[in-house]
Amino acid sequence: MAKRILLLGLAAVFIFSLSGCTTTRNNNDLEIQGLRNKVLALESQLSEKDNEINSLREGLVKGSEVPGEKVGRAKEYPAAKQIQTALKNAGYYQGVINGKMGKSTRQAIREFQKANNLPVDGKAGKKTWAALKDYLEKKIK
Repeated sequence: MAKRILLLGLAAVFIFSLSGCTTTRNNNDLEIQGLRNKVLALESQLSEKDNEINSLREGLVKGSEVPGEKVGRAKEYPAAKQIQTALKNAGYYQGVINGKMGKSTRQAIREFQKANNLPVDGKAGKKTWAALKDYLEKKIK
């Protein structure tokens, strides 16, 4: 009789331990599924950010403005330092590049305008800057 009780006890422990493994396996499956869901959500967010980056890049290429930033400022309204640098690279400005539109900068603009058959006014307007901006990166004279 004691053997039967011991045998039934062992059988009960064995069955109970098997059910515990099933519960653990179910918990692991749920945990894995939860991690898969998180990965999918992160992939979705990454895709949205990639699309946002691509649209911003396209905006930069087209010269459009990004909120809070002036993109393409050098194309329309060049800074005085940009004008001085371009004039210096083109060989028309010998002064210091200080970002101030002084007499020597305006005189250099007038000389550049004369040499390039532009209206001579000493201002780097749209037409003058269109001709001058090519010299911003490269030295000619």
